[in-house]
Amino acid sequence: MFRGISSINLDGKGRLAIPTRYREELQDCCECQMVVTVAVNERCVGENGCLWLYPMPEWEKLEQTISKLPTLNKMAGKLRRFVIGNASECEMDGQGRLLLPEKLRTFANVDKKIVLVGQLNKFELWNEEAWGAKESEWLDGDDNEGLEDLGSLSF
Repeated sequence: MFRGISSINLDGKGRLAIPTRYREELQDCCECQMVVTVAVNERCVGENGCLWLYPMPEWEKLEQTISKLPTLNKMAGKLRRFVIGNASECEMDGQGRLLLPEKLRTFANVDKKIVLVGQLNKFELWNEEAWGAKESEWLDGDDNEGLEDLGSLSF
């Protein structure tokens, strides 16, 4: 399970170093084989987006779920083209680095400073400024839309 937020710098080649606290778990769960793709549920201020980074076994579960969607459903087709079509396999090297494809770096406007956000079964990758803006939006907003969908969840 991945949790927490880490600030990371991309190197000049577009690589990010996975924080050491996650490396052993990633070695154990997926032998450092991962998939990065565009996130479909978040679009930020300006042209910034978010990327999803999955360990391979979690990615394969998502692919199975998506493959079962009706082929003639327009939204399912868009989801397939967007998420699967933009997916790129990446392997963590001996120093714990992953190379992010240029197309995905451009999509999420990640160039130097990024934020890695644990989301239990995957990570989100954000441009640091976009993350700060989104976090402020969430904290400042009083939008409770969908809150009722959480049922009896309590903290």
